[in-house]
Formats: sequence, C-alpha cells, structure tokens
Amino acid sequence: MGACLAAFAADPRAQVVKHPIATDPTRIDSGLVAGAQLPSGVGAYFGIPYAAPPLRALRWTEPQPANSWSGIYNADRKAPECIQNLRRHDINHYFGEEATSEDCLYLNVWVPPKTSEDSHTAQKHPVIVWIYGGGFTIGSSAMAIYDGEGLARKGVVFVSFNYRLGVLGFMAHPELTAQSPHKVSGNYGFLDQVAALNWVRRNVAAFSGDADNVTIMGQSAGSMSVFSLQASSLTRGLFQRAVGMSGGPGLGPEAASLASGEQLGMRYQKALKAATLAELRQLPADRILAIQNACAAGACGDAFLARPIVDGYFLSQAALEVFKAGRQRDVPLLVGFTHDESWNELLTARTREQFRDISLRLYGDRSEEFLRLYAPSDDSAVKDVAADAVRDGGMASAMRVWGRAQRGTGKSRVYMYVFSHVHPYAPGITFSDLDPATAGAYHASEIPFFLETLDALNLFRTTRAWRDDDRRLSDEMSDCIVKFAWTGDPATARVPWPAYEPTDERIVEFGDSIRVATLDTARMNFMSSAHTQFSVGAPALQRRAD
Repeated sequence: MGACLAAFAADPRAQVVKHPIATDPTRIDSGLVAGAQLPSGVGAYFGIPYAAPPLRALRWTEPQPANSWSGIYNADRKAPECIQNLRRHDINHYFGEEATSEDCLYLNVWVPPKTSEDSHTAQKHPVIVWIYGGGFTIGSSAMAIYDGEGLARKGVVFVSFNYRLGVLGFMAHPELTAQSPHKVSGNYGFLDQVAALNWVRRNVAAFSGDADNVTIMGQSAGSMSVFSLQASSLTRGLFQRAVGMSGGPGLGPEAASLASGEQLGMRYQKALKAATLAELRQLPADRILAIQNACAAGACGDAFLARPIVDGYFLSQAALEVFKAGRQRDVPLLVGFTHDESWNELLTARTREQFRDISLRLYGDRSEEFLRLYAPSDDSAVKDVAADAVRDGGMASAMRVWGRAQRGTGKSRVYMYVFSHVHPYAPGITFSDLDPATAGAYHASEIPFFLETLDALNLFRTTRAWRDDDRRLSDEMSDCIVKFAWTGDPATARVPWPAYEPTDERIVEFGDSIRVATLDTARMNFMSSAHTQFSVGAPALQRRAD
C-alpha cells in the first residue's frame, strides 16, 4: 500500500508516483523513509505524516506527534486532502479528483538533484515551505499547481503540507477550551502549520535542507497564514524569510476573540444536534461538512468563518497589532498582488456619469477627493481607471499595509511585486468560474509562474496555449524566489528588484515585460484611509461544487 507493511494495516494516501525509482532510505525522527527519484534527478517524498491522525478523541485538539514505525516507510503517494467540498470539473483550477479524509496531516518533500560538486550529506540547501490558500475551507498540498519539482531543480528543498480546514480546523468551543492544557480552542489549522514547521526544523537536514534557512510562502489564505505565523510567538526560530501572495491585513475575516469564537462554536453544536463534546467528536465528518455548507447558505443565521482567534497562545493580539508593537518575526519579507483580483461596484461603470454616481455612493463626503485622484478623461477611459481604483483599494492596499508594518517596526527588508501578465487561454476554452475574455491577471494567476508549474493547468484538459515568453517569465520569476530563499534578496541578474520603503514605493511589475514601477502614494494613502469594502475574486480556488 506504499507504507511500511509492518507498521500500517491500511494507508489513507492516494496519488501514487508513476514509475518511481526508489531512493536510499533516510532517517527522520519517526523512522526510516524512502522516496522516489524523478527523471529530473529530483528526489520526491510524498505523504510523510508530520502529526498523528486527528481522529475521534484527537478531533479539535492541538496536533500530536506522529506515530513512529519500524522498517521503511515508502513515501510514494500523496495524502488525501483534509475534509472539504469537492470541486467542479469545469472550474479554471481543476487538476483531477482527490480523496478527502480527516486523516490528512501529511507533507511532501522535493529534494534537489545530487551533483558532482555536492552530496545530500555535505550540501545544505535553503528550504521553501508552501502553505496553500482556499479561504481556510478548501485546498490541498497535492494540487499539481503546487508541485515542488521545478524549484527543487533550481536548488531548494520544497515542502508542502495539509492543514485542517473549516469547522474541523478552526472551531472554538468552551468545552474544548476547558480541556486544552493552554485553555484555548480554535486555531487548529494554524497549529497544524506550526507543527509542520517544527517537523521541518527537526527533520529537513535528512533531505539536504538547511533548518536555519527556511522560507514560508503562501497565497491567499496561505498568505494570511504567513502573516499570522509571522505574528505568532510559537514560531520563534522556525523560519528566516517570508513570502505573502495576495492575502494580508484588511481583507478576509478579521481575527476573533476567543469568547466570540466559542459562542459561534456553541451555535454550531446546536445546529449539529449534539448534546456533548463527546457526541460532536463521534459525528461523521461529512455531517459536519453538510452543516457547515448549510450555515454558509444562511440556514443557521451565522456562516462559519474560519479565521484567526486571538487566544493568548497562537496569537497574543491581532496580527497587525503585533507588528505595530514590533513583536513580529523580523525576517526579510516579499509580498505582492495581482492586477485584477479585487472587485467592487466601480467595475460595473461604463460611463463617466456612472463612475461618478458610484463614487458618490461609495465615498460619500470624500468622493470629490477620490474623483480628483481617479478621473477618467472620457467614457473610454472609465474601465481602466476603475480597474486602477479597485486594484489600489483592494489587495494592493492590504499587501502595502503588511509591508509598511514590517518596515515601521522591523529592521529586515521588504520587497513587493504586482503580477499583471494575462494567461494565454486555449481557443474556445470555457470555465464555470472565470471568463477568459475578462479575467485579466486573476487571483492566483501568478502561482504557476513563481513555482514553475505552468503545465499543471493543462493536466486535466488543455486550458492554456503557453508560449516561449510565458516559460521565460516563469523561469525569471522562479529564479527570484530561489534567490530570495538563498539570500533574502530576490534581485537577479535579469530582474533588478529594489527594496520597498514607505518613502520609496518602488515595486516590480511582472507583465508582458518586467519593469520597476512605483506605487502612487497619494492614491494609496487615500485608499488606506477610505475603508471602502472590496472583495477578492478567487475563481481558481474558492468555488465549491454545487
């Protein structure tokens, strides 16, 4: 079944490596583990447990140590994704069906090829730990778009892992708090992330990784996780650099107090018709998911919002307050956003008159100030000006707040990017969650360029007509990430990348060409103070199956 037969009667993992060449076993703290050598020379280890299965009495508890085994654990298949809704086959980012299970706390490791100049025992490589997005309700380390082979070929150890989601990953409850040794509850998904980072700290040397040079990297909810991990006292010494892609302060649900989280948990207990915590722990996971979906549709009065909880353990304060106090992990930070991922009503305007009317509704007594900064010259300019305003006020503002917070109290440098390149779609392709003609540089569109996984988008069906220019851009962007992992500075010979400063707001734009751009400080300052609501269009990752 792909695991040590002496230790496991059954193996929940799926997605077997095709035609593997076994690697020599290496020892980690749970026992010996063998992976597969890919044709590129990269070593791949899939489905290694980093914590005990969170089942029955361990449901809604802090992750516990993984069980040890005798013999050799064959890490040749990826684990099921944590409990979540299945995705439709006709969405933009669909990579094939995956099994789901509560037994999902596993990770994957890709190891650079051996060369004549080094060996896995002598050469230490920087480590990138990937954290997936999906609104804390869906996502999986097994998605092909998160494959680590491309970056491993360039000399980094790449690690990805699953963490618990939705109600099973983030529900607080007073009985859970009472049973906890730290008198907290909720944040289980974040504690899984901390457990995975601790596993990396203890074991990555066995895979030629440098435990003292770890970069955490995430997109959307994964980026919000990076923001929270940077603010958590539990992560001291666990990473030395951070990358946040399209997820930061001010977008998504704000951190909750433990008391409010517990109240929501009790409402879910009532909706689940469970009299006690013991009964909650015996409920089938699909029943919990069904109630989560029903509540999201309005059946319970309150949808469950998976969010950080300020519990005094994982978070002492809301993450931004930790930054303001200068208590964050002060590490080099790279943050960015895509050009067309945010949305509000301004994007519906087609004429200057409509643009002005919407501006009056959105900005009230500050509308004239807004219209001086964002002034379409005629009706034909409305679309572009509205796109600029929505980009500036949405994700660009969130990532700028994060970068400025780091520079405000920290010593480490900050780098920022905007991704504006539009994917070349295959002729006639359609999706249920995205219109190729109008999507632009959508939420998550930069992932395959940074991770060198362009071909993942043609795995299930051909959706992209990639060109040499696209592959060249991916090569350049992934080089920047590898350079950042090695040194904390993403600039390369091909991509000059100045550090971001609140007084010098230069960023790199990855578009049809690569250039250094400058944020418009007057516009950005206005948006930061206007507090207008924006949503994030996440067609790739956040649509659930009907």
